[in-house]
Amino acid sequence: MKIENKIDKEMALFERALKVMPGGVSRNTIFRKPHPHYVASASGCYVEDIYGVKRIDFVNNMASLIHGHAHPDIVEAVSEQLRRGTAFSLGTEIEIEHAELITSRVPGFEKIRFMNSGTEAVMSLIKLARAYTGKPKIAKAEGAYHGTYDFAEVSQVASPDNWGPIDNPARVPLAFHTPKGVLNDVVIFPFNDIERTISILDKYAGEIACVLIDPVPHRINMVRATEEYIQAIYDWTRKNNALLAFDEVISFRVDFEGAQALYKVKPDLTSLGKIIGGGFPIGAIAGKAEIMDFMNPARKPLPFSLSFTFAANPVSMLAGKIAMQLFDREAVNRLNNLAKIARNQLSEAAQMANIPFCTAGEGSMFRMYFSPTPPASYREAYADDKLKQIQNIFLDLMYDEGIMLINSLSCMLSTAMTQKEIDLLTEAALKGFRYIKPMLIV
Repeated sequence: MKIENKIDKEMALFERALKVMPGGVSRNTIFRKPHPHYVASASGCYVEDIYGVKRIDFVNNMASLIHGHAHPDIVEAVSEQLRRGTAFSLGTEIEIEHAELITSRVPGFEKIRFMNSGTEAVMSLIKLARAYTGKPKIAKAEGAYHGTYDFAEVSQVASPDNWGPIDNPARVPLAFHTPKGVLNDVVIFPFNDIERTISILDKYAGEIACVLIDPVPHRINMVRATEEYIQAIYDWTRKNNALLAFDEVISFRVDFEGAQALYKVKPDLTSLGKIIGGGFPIGAIAGKAEIMDFMNPARKPLPFSLSFTFAANPVSMLAGKIAMQLFDREAVNRLNNLAKIARNQLSEAAQMANIPFCTAGEGSMFRMYFSPTPPASYREAYADDKLKQIQNIFLDLMYDEGIMLINSLSCMLSTAMTQKEIDLLTEAALKGFRYIKPMLIV
């Protein structure tokens, strides 16, 4: 098939999309110039586009497909459930079973409440923290992504021209004309910086409902929060009657018990999503029973009323239950080991190409950098226009070589992958490293 014919086919789809959707897309993560790419089907760790070209998927729908695409056990179970019904205004036994499974998996998860996305989970967690503590503000790390709730997205994309001094980071809105009241109720601190973080938190000690932390933040630098840092924030929350909240929508894949297994102290509340849905929309809050029961509809008065039309629908519950059963300790260890192999091979390929390179991450996820060491902060990780251009060129090269990466140069592995896919990733990366090498030379 000629290239121009391929372009015409995709462009034709894009032109149709432009007429009915802003920018031709429903989510910005698939937007690209001159047009998005379009999928025909997917199975395991391979995605086939509308031209019949197959690529290895290291994106896995932004880390949500822990077993890759169309796992046969999930497909069979969901197909049967579709015939029984997809959503009811009644409870289902599978909702209870999935709740039992997840709460038994993590010691600190005494109770859980399901919703439809990670964004809804963080949004609900913030509201629950306010209801429980009676305080209005939340505190979050500069550059951290916690979904699209207006409070959670403050300073998500701060840049050098607006992020302010590191000792007092500015509260930067994502959406134009975000109300000042929203900005006033969000406290921003630099991730993994104990002295500055505690100093900033102290200024608002009587007003903070919760400190929200992603322990392995993808958008900041994918460098794990240190034990000392988490301990310091935990101690601060105990002293000031605030809650420690983890956002593990992405990082729950890091360990059998999530990223919180890496720390001695545990969060009061945790937001979940992605892998616990088995490929279907899902979100959840889990944590201490005393706090979670502020959502108990039997309470009078009810401190926090929460309900979603499709929350705990049996399709997501069933798919999620099977996915998490399959992601047992053996599967977690195998996948994490495969990620270590991938990181080592990529480093070896970079040495062969003689370019500056390193990776950062935990468990089955990691991010690549064209530098000798990972950035220590969001500000260090911030890419200027030249670096963004190099990264985009590398992404396009990898795509042409049959490798799909997240646009931050990140990989999210699935259990469908084997050493074969890691070798193909490394071979493609070596070609890409050699191509961009002249661009990295100052």
